[in-house]
Amino acid sequence: MSNIIRIRHELPVSTEIVLAVAEFDATLVKAIDAAKDAGLPQGLLVDLLHGHAHAETHKMVVR
Repeated sequence: MSNIIRIRHELPVSTEIVLAVAEFDATLVKAIDAAKDAGLPQGLLVDLLHGHAHAETHKMVVR
């Protein structure tokens, strides 16, 4: 995987942001695992995540 790079923030990120990102990530992983365990088809799971990402991007662009 030599084509993977690490994106670094130009400014130092606060501890609060680091903790919020870690908590968000852990919660997202738990929700995905729960959806898989409940039998949600992988395509639907990907579609739902993509839809939410698209909606959040739209909110940022129209501000």
